[in-house]
Amino acid sequence: MSLLCLVGGAFKASLAGTLFTLQWAHSVEHILWQEDWRIEADALVLVEARIRGSGAGMDPPPGARLRDGVWHYQADRRLPEILLSSGSGQPEYTLCADDQCRPITAWLGGTPADGRIGMRACQAPKSGKAR
Repeated sequence: MSLLCLVGGAFKASLAGTLFTLQWAHSVEHILWQEDWRIEADALVLVEARIRGSGAGMDPPPGARLRDGVWHYQADRRLPEILLSSGSGQPEYTLCADDQCRPITAWLGGTPADGRIGMRACQAPKSGKAR
């Protein structure tokens, strides 16, 4: 079974499921940005992204479609890992998985001292359970 594994310093967590949404507010424009991701084997694949407006450094790419004030677009992104920075001066990332949306540090169980959080696909251990 594929899991989404979160790692930040001494904090570690894994979430069961193949789909998740990562969202945050742009640090300057304070506009919500959302990305839907799918876990495929050993990679994270971007399914769709949404931007609730445009502004400094966040113009939607060519081909984006405006629906109800929100830009929707797809991009060809397949990543082994997503690296985030949290803490002072950084956006607060929210992770939605298993019908729950919580700050990513809440899923992780704390804020890493260096503020770095990695997200990647991983496999469930044979005797372990996802939390």
